[in-house]
Amino acid sequence: MSTIAATVRSVVQDPDARRLALVRLATQFGDGMVQAALGGVVLFDPARAADPLTIAAGFAVLLLPYSLVGPVAGVALDRLDRRAVLVGAGLAKTALIVLATVLLLVDASTATVLVTALVLVGISRFVLAGMSAALPRVVATDALVPTNSALVTLGAVTAAAGAGVATTVLALAGPTGVPAAVATAVSALGAVVAALLARRFPPGRLGPAGDRTTERGDAGRIVGVGRGVATGLRTVAATPTVRSALLGVGAHRVVFGIDTVVTILVLRDAAATERATVLPVGIAGFGLAVTATAAGLFVAALTTPILRPRLGARRLTASALVLAAAVQGTLVITLEPDLLVVGAFVLGVAGQTVKLSADAALQTDVDDRRRGRVFALQDTVFNIAFVVAVAAVAVAFGPVSTASGAVALGAVGVGAALYLVVAVIVARSAVTRPAVPIAGSSTTPPTLAPPRRGPADPGPDGAP
Repeated sequence: MSTIAATVRSVVQDPDARRLALVRLATQFGDGMVQAALGGVVLFDPARAADPLTIAAGFAVLLLPYSLVGPVAGVALDRLDRRAVLVGAGLAKTALIVLATVLLLVDASTATVLVTALVLVGISRFVLAGMSAALPRVVATDALVPTNSALVTLGAVTAAAGAGVATTVLALAGPTGVPAAVATAVSALGAVVAALLARRFPPGRLGPAGDRTTERGDAGRIVGVGRGVATGLRTVAATPTVRSALLGVGAHRVVFGIDTVVTILVLRDAAATERATVLPVGIAGFGLAVTATAAGLFVAALTTPILRPRLGARRLTASALVLAAAVQGTLVITLEPDLLVVGAFVLGVAGQTVKLSADAALQTDVDDRRRGRVFALQDTVFNIAFVVAVAAVAVAFGPVSTASGAVALGAVGVGAALYLVVAVIVARSAVTRPAVPIAGSSTTPPTLAPPRRGPADPGPDGAP
């Protein structure tokens, strides 16, 4: 706990670190509000009556297109001033939120709402990748793990708080157009505040490092983008810690996609049949599940910086995946609304532990000039794994809009098995950093202070 307190103090005391943290929090609070508002209308408005296939289409529209352009975004993050990117993205999001508000007020079609949400979420993922890539520019290497744990998790908790505000509005006033429009309009404050804060960074302060004059010349060319993607893939292939990290993140997102569809259907069924439960159901129950997941993220922020130096990145990731498999096979598989909320909390702990370990590997083991591209690849894995899982479960359910026992149980069981398989692979994987540097780069990112061995700098056996 003393490590966490020291991390928070160091962030608060450093102007640049504090400003980047506030940009993240403002961004993610607004993101949570707008996504919950738009998602609540699409998924829980009785007039729209979304079946599993519609749910899958909605998630695909929200996430898959960005996954396809994510590597392009990664190239941009390594070639353009990240400060300018954050400012421009904040302004673009503000304009799109205003458009989304108008669409909800005029009761636009589900497809129109989803297309607007598509662009909003795409920009948001771009911004988050940029902030993760910029963090090592304002924080010393030996402080990255605890700082990243605190900021990423506080951001996720803040996003959940924003989602909770929007969900509360929809639960009280109904998941229809006008209440959703009010919540959407308020969410614009997050984008505006984030853009104003980002504008206060000096140009170039957030990177990328090095001379980018030549790279800017072909930034918009397809060949330049292709080379950038190839560089990101080579970096992942040459870094065992990053390979294992992305595998763990992908596995968790697949299971999270399965559980998301199952949870939505179970909670809608419980609300429609007035099923006796201790906790709320329907959209209020879904908001509670989101809150429980956020609480799990917060716990992971406290435990990951403590456990990672003791267990090592490999053992910590494998242990988190095993814990997730146990929860999947004991709580989630019951399909009981109350136990699903409890399971959401524990899966939040396990999943965020995997994600924080992955972020640490990318931030400490990847050169700054390539870090944006690798983070964009992680976001691509993050989104595609989720969408593929949601689509597969939706096809299994078909047009049936209820949580069919056999299909739901089978999907949850597949998720538990996947967790275990990937846990074994991660536990047996190599933990050393790349033996041969990628041409033209150093495997050690630039630091603002002399690097010291610590949680972010494991020894050959994965322990500090």
